[in-house]
Amino acid sequence: MTMEYKGFTGRVEYDDEAGLFHGEIVDTRDVVTFQGRSVDEIEHAFRDSVDDYLEFCAKLGAPPDKPFSGRLMVRLGSDLHRRLYVEAQSTGKSLNRLIAEKLGHAG
Repeated sequence: MTMEYKGFTGRVEYDDEAGLFHGEIVDTRDVVTFQGRSVDEIEHAFRDSVDDYLEFCAKLGAPPDKPFSGRLMVRLGSDLHRRLYVEAQSTGKSLNRLIAEKLGHAG
């Protein structure tokens, strides 16, 4: 299960043995976790964790970690690379734009 709050995404799993939900914010390199025994508790804990993280960053005078620059290095096989390049050239697009459009349609 995933949740979103203030631009952050939390991933939640249920631990049968412990009888509780535990989660982690997945779109930061900083480690931010939370837990709860019910859906209401885990949702509240997630929001509290995000708020606490943002408050902590503000006290340090540092921006929250958002590791997504928009740059992504991808290795392709040479045949796929050639096919994409030819398609980009034939449609008047850059290779980067063509790949970004294709990835955007995949999600």
